[in-house]
Amino acid sequence: MEHGDNKITVIDENGNEQLCEILFTFESEEFGKSYVLYYPIGEEDEDGEVEIHASSFIPGEDSGELMPIETEEEWDLIEEMLETFLDEEE
Repeated sequence: MEHGDNKITVIDENGNEQLCEILFTFESEEFGKSYVLYYPIGEEDEDGEVEIHASSFIPGEDSGELMPIETEEEWDLIEEMLETFLDEEE
């Protein structure tokens, strides 16, 4: 993961680079991790909707590795944070 100006470059499992916009990041003391929610730039569907991705990461690293979300409890927390974020945007 490389980042700058609220954008990150994500490398998928096939080695392809995808420029993504960071929606927001947050830390969880409960899980001892930081999380980033992001979406690929230019990949809106016909309704202008985007697919939001979430990963965990280690803060403070310039070129860190995004890690998968491991538990259902983490997904529940991420969904709750996303709902709060979207409610605030409206």
